[in-house]
Amino acid sequence: MIRSDSNRIDPKRRNTIDHKKKQFANATYKQQEYHHRLNFYSVPPTAEITLEQFEQWAIDRLRILAELEACSFRNKTPAETTAHITPLLQKWLPLSANTSSSIPDPQLKWQDPRLRLERQKDHYSHFILRLAFSSTEDLRRRFARIESALFRLRFQLDDAKERQEFVDSLNFDWDKVSEEEKRELGSDLPDATPGLRKQDVEEGGWFKVDFEKVPELVEGRRVLLKRGKAYVPVKEQLSMVVAEFGARLDKGLELTARALPRLDEDDRLTPILTHLSKNFATPDSTLSDSDSAVTGAPITASSIDHLSTSFPLCMRNLHMTLWKNSHLKHFGRLQYTLFLKGIGLSLDDCLIFWRKSFKLITDDVFSKEYRYNVRHAYGDVGGDATRRGRGYSPFSCQKILTEHPPGSGESHGCPYRHFSIDNLTGLLQATGVNDRDVLRGVKEDVEKKRFHIACNRVFDWAHRSEIKRAKEDGASGLELNETIVHPNTYFKRSYLLKNGSKSGSQEDAMEL
Repeated sequence: MIRSDSNRIDPKRRNTIDHKKKQFANATYKQQEYHHRLNFYSVPPTAEITLEQFEQWAIDRLRILAELEACSFRNKTPAETTAHITPLLQKWLPLSANTSSSIPDPQLKWQDPRLRLERQKDHYSHFILRLAFSSTEDLRRRFARIESALFRLRFQLDDAKERQEFVDSLNFDWDKVSEEEKRELGSDLPDATPGLRKQDVEEGGWFKVDFEKVPELVEGRRVLLKRGKAYVPVKEQLSMVVAEFGARLDKGLELTARALPRLDEDDRLTPILTHLSKNFATPDSTLSDSDSAVTGAPITASSIDHLSTSFPLCMRNLHMTLWKNSHLKHFGRLQYTLFLKGIGLSLDDCLIFWRKSFKLITDDVFSKEYRYNVRHAYGDVGGDATRRGRGYSPFSCQKILTEHPPGSGESHGCPYRHFSIDNLTGLLQATGVNDRDVLRGVKEDVEKKRFHIACNRVFDWAHRSEIKRAKEDGASGLELNETIVHPNTYFKRSYLLKNGSKSGSQEDAMEL
């Protein structure tokens, strides 16, 4: 005899379940409260944002991380890195202290709408990039390293009072060294801490932590080690906080990596995250006409040869190949045409330039086989009504590096990536780069796949006197600080450094 289960649901009846057994029936997501400028990113965000904010906030943060990594690759000192990154943070990822709020009540300053939006953007952008860079061990390692560097920079720049309030809110399980233990250790404690002032000893104290948590201090022999513990003075708490931040971030990235397969079902986010992870190698760059063109510059078909001294190596190689062979294959023509369009060459002048360059063919052949492609790139013909009139955008470094690698007989692409070391060295020497240290640095960058850093290294060397003069004149603005990730940006910056005082408006010259 079959025993009936009273809890079994009759399939012929409506499936009604006790409301108490429903999980997440009314999901509510409360807004995050950001009491402090700094953030350990322990709690994921849950409030809603738009897809545009999702992508743009992540891109803005990626710009900062890319610049931080570039500073590391260029062996900049901490002071140089701070000077380089600080204005970029104000531009792309501002994060103001509570003291900047206009709210009079000190306990409510964090509720300022401006501070809230800044901290929300910082919070969300971190977790968006955490999703994008959790797929592989290499990406997780790089992301954790650069995020730790960003946290260190912000920690050092934070207001001392607010910084201490933030540390206190974390409730670290650090053991404070008691007075009795201080007497037992005697002079060993201050002697093992070089540079410690008497005022630091009286006002602060020491924490006792596992030595693995402060590898920087142990390596620099700045703390006392005894029985597996490191005795860290309060003034050195930066290393402990950053180490704890890195440890928690590593664990968070591992958990995120396990959850990534669930995102495959969302066809809205996956393309964005894939695009962001690809841009971690070389950040993508969107370029408007005002960003690339140089106002007042004499850019005509006859001036291209003279202007080519300001071209990046990829375009310089295309220009040299064109003059040598009087021909370029399709992708080479497309890459070079869009670059010339971006620097301000008109369609009529571009047609004249290509006709003069293809001097081994007749006018009839040029008109039948090449004229239409140039007009199509400019948006003069073809395409839909939305695109017509603008044409295609100039290729960024990221696009050149990742799409349409050159085959036999083709000259497009990035020489730093697609050339052998010997051929790359020969091309650099042919363009006037003969400094051994620069060539050695380029070789190291290429071997480590830091192609855009190699290009920036060559730019800095080729314009060393102009950059020095610009800094002395006080014209070193944001554009000069940012790493070049677009060929047209390379040209504009090079041209203005060489000719800023001779051509173009004063406003354009001062943008440097």
